[in-house]
Amino acid sequence: MILSDKTLKEMIDKDVLQIEPLTEGQLQPASVDLRLGKNFLKIDENMMEAMSLKEKPDYTEMNRSEIVIPPHSFLLASTREKISLPDDLTAFVEGRSSIGRMGLFIQNAGWVDPGFSGQLTLELFNANRLPIKLYAGRRICQLVFSRMDQKAESPYCGKYQNQQRAVGSLACQDSEIASGSAD
Repeated sequence: MILSDKTLKEMIDKDVLQIEPLTEGQLQPASVDLRLGKNFLKIDENMMEAMSLKEKPDYTEMNRSEIVIPPHSFLLASTREKISLPDDLTAFVEGRSSIGRMGLFIQNAGWVDPGFSGQLTLELFNANRLPIKLYAGRRICQLVFSRMDQKAESPYCGKYQNQQRAVGSLACQDSEIASGSAD
């Protein structure tokens, strides 16, 4: 079941769901808008021949209030807000329609597990032929929340827990890579 603005407000007021900082106007009828942070990561194409699931990619980190994403380019960005989900709540990251209509695809693998806490890392792709200029502090995506049938037996405590800026891929830390069982 997707949660309404009334339920979300009650959960935030009771500190069951934490979204900080949260300003008036971010709470929507069935979601919460999140804003773009100032931290960005770009793959450093000059330092790698190819990316691999077995090695951590090289990124260039940027901290700025404005950023331009060239056509057909990919960038990681942080949300301004830190969120903390209880063990019986999950969230879906969706791009805002107004942003998508400019050709900017926004995701974070689309899913936030119950028990997650931290800033979200967003995956941004400019599908347009023109550069897109983005501004920190602007609403960039929305979280849609869904209550689970019961608390998660094993809430999220993975490698991205408590992230405080854009975090690049840590696929090289996946258990099947570490154990050597991936063929």
